[in-house]
Amino acid sequence: MSQVDVRGLLQYVPQFRGKVFVIIIDVPPAALAETMLDLVSLQSIGVHLVIGSTVHELDDLLDRAAEVELKYCQTAFQKSGNVDEMRAALGRGQAVVVDFSAESEFSKAQSGLAVTLSAAKLILLTRGDGLSAQGAIRAADVAAMGDHGDCSEILTLAATACHQGVPRVHLLNGACPAVLLDELFSNEGVGTMVYADSYREIRPIREDDIVELLGMIGRSVRNSHLVPRGYADIEQTLADYSVMDIDGNVVGCVALLHYAEADSAEVACLYVKQAHEGLGYGAELVKYAERQAQEQGLRSVFSLTNRAAHFFHDRMGYREWQVDEIPPSRQQQLLSSGRDSRVFGKVL
Repeated sequence: MSQVDVRGLLQYVPQFRGKVFVIIIDVPPAALAETMLDLVSLQSIGVHLVIGSTVHELDDLLDRAAEVELKYCQTAFQKSGNVDEMRAALGRGQAVVVDFSAESEFSKAQSGLAVTLSAAKLILLTRGDGLSAQGAIRAADVAAMGDHGDCSEILTLAATACHQGVPRVHLLNGACPAVLLDELFSNEGVGTMVYADSYREIRPIREDDIVELLGMIGRSVRNSHLVPRGYADIEQTLADYSVMDIDGNVVGCVALLHYAEADSAEVACLYVKQAHEGLGYGAELVKYAERQAQEQGLRSVFSLTNRAAHFFHDRMGYREWQVDEIPPSRQQQLLSSGRDSRVFGKVL
C-alpha cells in the first residue's frame, strides 16, 4: 500500500467497512499475487469480499488466497450457489470465492450476484485491453456515448449493471501495479467508474460538514487570505455555504453572502483542497454561486481577493471594481479590517 496516500485512505475506511465488493480478478498471471495482497488490505479494514475470475483456474485463486493468508470460505461457490450461505460467510468476515470460469469477461451472472448480495461495488480487473474511457461516467449518459461511437461493449455492460441495481462499477487495468487500491482510495481514481447514484455534486452545507470546512480553510485564514471564521459563525449562517462533495468527501466550498441594502452578493470563502487543485472545481463552485444569485434575482456578484485576482478576472470574466461599488456595510468591514483586498465584480 506504499503507493496510496495514507491520509486519503483513512477517509474511506469508515465508508467501506461492512460493505460488500464483488471483484472479478481477470488480471495477468504476473499480477495475481499482488492483487491478492491488495485484497488482504481491503479485508483488514472490514470490506466483505466476493471474488472470482473468468481467466484463472479456481484452484489458482484458492492457492494464492491461502499463500497471502486471506480469510476465505474454504468451499468455493457456484455463481448460482446458496446466497444465504454466502451471506453467512461474509458475516463471519470470510471472503467468498465464486466460480465464474464459464462466464465471459463481464456477465449478467456477475452483476446479478452483486445485486443479490447488495454489493456496494462491482469491480472488474481486466488484462489491460478494451478500456478506452476513463474517469467517472454516469450510467444514464452511457447510451448517449454509444450514439457518438464512444462507447465500448464493456462500458455498456457496466451501465446495465448499474441500471440493475449496482451503485458503482469499476473497470480497471489489472496489469497496472496497485491499480485496485489507487482506484478505491482516491477521489478521482485511476480507472473507469460507471455510477448509478450521485458521484460529484455541489450541495448545501450540513452541520456535520462544519469541522471539515474549518479544516479546509484554516491555511488561508492563517495567511490572511480569508476572513477568520469559527464554528459558531458558520453554524449561524449555514444557508450561505455550499460544498463540493465527491464520493461522500467534501473537497471544496463557497459562500454567497447577502447584504440587505444591496442587490449584489459576495462570492466568499472559496476554497478547494490542495489535493484537488487544478481540476476546475473552483470555477464550478463560483458558477454555482452565480446561479444561486441569479435565481434569487440579484443583479451582480463580487469577490474580495488578491491571491485569486487572475482567476476571477481572466477565467471567470469578472472586472475590477472600485470599493465604493460594493454594499456600504461591506465597504466598512473592508476598511476596518486593514486588508488591501481588490474587488472584482460581475453583472449577471
